[in-house]
Amino acid sequence: MPRLNRDGIEIHYEVHGEGTPLLLTHGYSATSQMWAGQVEAFSRDYKLITWDMRGHGRSDYPEGQDAYSEAATVADMAAILDAAGARKAIVGGLSLGGYMSLAFHLAHPERCLALLIIDTGPGYRKDEARDGWNANALRTAERYERDGLGNLAAGSVEMRTAQHRDASGLARAARGMLTQKDARVIASLPEIQVPSIVIVGENDRPFLAASDYMAGKIPGAKKAVIAGAGHAANIDQPQAFNAAVLGFLAGLKLEDA
Repeated sequence: MPRLNRDGIEIHYEVHGEGTPLLLTHGYSATSQMWAGQVEAFSRDYKLITWDMRGHGRSDYPEGQDAYSEAATVADMAAILDAAGARKAIVGGLSLGGYMSLAFHLAHPERCLALLIIDTGPGYRKDEARDGWNANALRTAERYERDGLGNLAAGSVEMRTAQHRDASGLARAARGMLTQKDARVIASLPEIQVPSIVIVGENDRPFLAASDYMAGKIPGAKKAVIAGAGHAANIDQPQAFNAAVLGFLAGLKLEDA
C-alpha cells in the first residue's frame, strides 16, 4: 500500500478505483479500515482515497507533540491528494474526520468539489463550550496514557475494531488534533459554496443537534438521517449509508478534478 513521507513522518493511504477523487477521513481512534464497507460501492465510479491519520493505524506515531495538530492534518490531506494526482476532490469524513474535512475546506476551498459531513460537529462558538470539549479530550489522552489500547473496547464500533501499534499516538492525537483552538471552522459554515450533505445516525444523540445546525448554516446543504444507526452510520447501516452518499453525488454536476 502507498506511503507518503511528510517531513520524515510516514502516512499510510490507499487508492481504490478511478474517476472523480473522493477523500474519506476516519474518526478519532479509528483507522481507514472503518471504510471497508464503502470501498466496493464507491470505487465503481470514484477514485476512493482513504488514509490513516498520524498516530493511528498504519501511519507513523511521531514522538513530538508538536507533530499533531489541525494544521498538520489538513496539510496531510492536501499532500495525499497531490500524491494521488487529485487536483480537486469530494472531501468527507466521520466525527474528527468530518471536522477535519470542514477545516480542509476552510484552508483549501478551491480543492473541494463537495463535502460529506458525517456524524460530527463543527466546533464551538463560545470559549466555555470549547473549553469543556478540550477538557474531555485531555482526559481521553490521559486514559490512553494510563490504560493503553484497552480504552478502545468502550468506544463505538469503528474504534473497537481498529488496529493500532500502541496507544501513544492516540494520546498525542487527542492533545493536538482532537482539541480545538478557536471558532474559525464553525464560523466558516455560511461561506461554504460547494454541494454538501450532512449525514447522521438516528441514534447518534450527541451529534443530532450539531447536524441540524450544520445543515441549517451551510447554504443549500442536504441532510440524511440513517435509520437504525449510531455514531458509525457507515458501519451500522452500510447499505443505507452508501445509498445516501451515492444518491447525493449522482445528482451533482461536478467539474473536472
